[in-house]
Amino acid sequence: MRLRPSALLRFYSLCGLLIQAAATKNKVKGSQGQFPLTQNVTVVEGGTANLTCRVDQNDNTSLQWSNPAQQTLYFDDKKALRDNRIELVRASWHELSISVSDVSLSDEGQYTCSLFTMPVKTSKAFLTVLGVPEKPQISGFTSPVMEGERMQLTCKTSGSKPAADIRWFKNDKEIKDVKYLKEEDANRRTFTVSSTLDFRADRSDDGVVVSCRVDHESLNSTPQIARQVLEIHYTPSVKIISSSSWPEEGQSIVLTCESKGKPLPEPVLWTKDGGELPDPERMVVNGRDLRISFLNKTDNGTYRCEATNPIGQNSTEYVLIVHDVSNTLLPTTVIPSLTTATVTTTVALTTSTATSATAFSTRDPGCSRWKAPDPGSSVLVPKTCP
Repeated sequence: MRLRPSALLRFYSLCGLLIQAAATKNKVKGSQGQFPLTQNVTVVEGGTANLTCRVDQNDNTSLQWSNPAQQTLYFDDKKALRDNRIELVRASWHELSISVSDVSLSDEGQYTCSLFTMPVKTSKAFLTVLGVPEKPQISGFTSPVMEGERMQLTCKTSGSKPAADIRWFKNDKEIKDVKYLKEEDANRRTFTVSSTLDFRADRSDDGVVVSCRVDHESLNSTPQIARQVLEIHYTPSVKIISSSSWPEEGQSIVLTCESKGKPLPEPVLWTKDGGELPDPERMVVNGRDLRISFLNKTDNGTYRCEATNPIGQNSTEYVLIVHDVSNTLLPTTVIPSLTTATVTTTVALTTSTATSATAFSTRDPGCSRWKAPDPGSSVLVPKTCP
């Protein structure tokens, strides 16, 4: 049986359609188990966000990225939205990656990657944009502060998302007892954060560095810090130091008046028993020192040192008691008894000889002036010549 040419043409067309339908069915069936894979992304405002969509197996099926407003950004390697900040990173059957530079807070939201199978499969990636806090500022300090006054220092920063954390320090010691306030900005995206440090000024705070530190995840472990050096004015403190703990008659003594204050105290004033120093020739003031020479009992009394600065004055007293001169015994040498006897005998002999030579020069020169020693003795005994 022979078919007409027109019938053969219809037959071949039908076979082609059946083959194409089978291929399409197999392609769809192969893609049924595939889903696009994405990840959430966090980026700092002004930075660059990279969005990646991957498919493990893909039979030439298209991939697409769209923004939170469902606007197509890229369809395969074809750019769909006119935005110079959006660029293609990589496009293949298994991956579609794009980048968004100079990210703003308005870019935050849910982005969608679509795999065009039958039906279309999607995966979501949430883009989180961190708002960077502005450099903090400390307000409320007016220099100088008087000792005893209450101080309220406020540290403030805006533009953080999420809300930043504020910590206070005095030098390197953290202060915990502070007030914290968080307010939403007008854009309803970022926050303004403030913290107040309340304390009473003390002289020990003079020169202390108070720091306000802002911590936030967008700062990459490098906090922003504002600093304020405190200047506290206070009345002088006074102390007298003596050069001698046991002054005696005839000695000299120096009394030093140590005074501290801010501003620095003026030259100190020395008085004795409520009046002027009675003996300027012996009592000499040199700066903060009072020197008293040739002490005697009339110098006993109460000496007062007074220091003054523009904030106020302060004074302290020292009671001087001049003591008698200590009794000092001369050293005594003790000679053994045998040596003393021998020395005494020698002196007696020498004296006797001298006297004899003067008084009896006309006597017989042949007379012996010594007689023999007694038995058992070796000591010569003088005798008298006739």
